[in-house]
Amino acid sequence: MIRKFLFLSVLLSAFLLSAPTAFAASGSDEDKTGFIMHHIKDSHEWHFATVGHTHVTLPLPVIVYSQDRGMEVFSSSDFINPETHTFGKEHEGYFIDDHDKLRAVDESRSITDLSITKNVAMMFIVILVILALMISTANNYKKRPNSAPKGVASFIEPIVLFVRDEIALPNIGPRYKKFMPYLLTLFFFIWIGNLLGLIPGAANLTGNIAVTATLAAITFIVVNLNGNKDYWKHVFATPGVPIPLLLVIVPVEIMGLFTKPFALMVRLFVAITAGHIVILAFIALIFIFESYAIGVVSTVMVIFINLIEILVASIQAYVFTLFTSMYIGAAVSEHHHEAIEH
Repeated sequence: MIRKFLFLSVLLSAFLLSAPTAFAASGSDEDKTGFIMHHIKDSHEWHFATVGHTHVTLPLPVIVYSQDRGMEVFSSSDFINPETHTFGKEHEGYFIDDHDKLRAVDESRSITDLSITKNVAMMFIVILVILALMISTANNYKKRPNSAPKGVASFIEPIVLFVRDEIALPNIGPRYKKFMPYLLTLFFFIWIGNLLGLIPGAANLTGNIAVTATLAAITFIVVNLNGNKDYWKHVFATPGVPIPLLLVIVPVEIMGLFTKPFALMVRLFVAITAGHIVILAFIALIFIFESYAIGVVSTVMVIFINLIEILVASIQAYVFTLFTSMYIGAAVSEHHHEAIEH
């Protein structure tokens, strides 16, 4: 499966780079690099490529709720200026501004944007891929309960065993089974999201700070809801520490409750976003210099970095899951502070 994905990624990258009109090859240098942030940011439409003056896009549902008009559903194409193919056109009292934010023409109105944006659509795709893999694996075990797994199951089983034996069991201990569903969901969601995000034209799901913040927040909730009395005693009354020092230690421990998930959030966001920016920067060099030599070098570098990013995609899923298991293990393990007699 990895080989097929690698081949597809390289093929699509080569196709993307071979199209001289994929991005605006004329105009200022800013125009030639503007697509980088456009790819990194979320959007109300899914833009795949620009061929000449034709924009290959997928309009997405724009869902807005307001107290005076209730729930309303539009298409993102309703807000696009047909001449410039940019957002800004007013439709039914709403418009999408230059920062891709849905706003009401009447500024006094309060609205809630519930739209299916590019990252949300990508998240649904990731979930569907994970469901397909897991349902196929489950069906294999039902049909062949006493036989070695085949097909997708033979690919999924080693990963599940790896998460169990190398991540959950060593860090959480005997109570690891309770947290295996969450750890596996976390690993596969990040891993599949990272891999699919490498396909040219795909959304930058795990490079979106809102997504990584949500994953980190869920880890924060899981860890602290399952924390035992020893865990909270260590936070608010660290054993063996003189009372005067607790005035310093306790605020640090409380701060640590939030810095741990914050580190998870930032690490994943930065690693994935940086990889995308580097790849797109090499692509931009082709249109800035308009040189065949730069084009060849950039193509080679993009393919090489794509290979590295496939490794990074797996490493980041592993690291996020590993640290989550370590935080859970610290919260549920029994701490013994008494001296051990020999």
